[in-house]
Amino acid sequence: MLDRYENECCEQHIVHDDTVRAVAMQTPDEDELAELAELFKVFGDSTRIKILYALSQAELCVCDLAQLLGISQPAMSYQLKILRQAKLIRSRRDGKTIFYVLADDHVATIIGMAKEHLEE
Repeated sequence: MLDRYENECCEQHIVHDDTVRAVAMQTPDEDELAELAELFKVFGDSTRIKILYALSQAELCVCDLAQLLGISQPAMSYQLKILRQAKLIRSRRDGKTIFYVLADDHVATIIGMAKEHLEE
């Protein structure tokens, strides 16, 4: 079983202390890393990725999004709540309709970069 991990290990055990120290000093604290991990969990659902991708194209309401993705409005509302709590989307009310957009350009950049990475 260990043989399959052999290529992942150094042949000699040498620690490059200066490099390790420099990286450790630049690494965020545990709380910040936990928040980052939670953000990536939000991106880990294909329905939410579809929503974010749709919102990168246009401002849409719950009805539009539910129709586009073929899911119920309550299911869509649940997903939008998660995206809103993660500060990935924002909303605006126009009468009785609530429209959703990406929170900022960073969200579109993350999606675009991930898509580009997969296409390489």
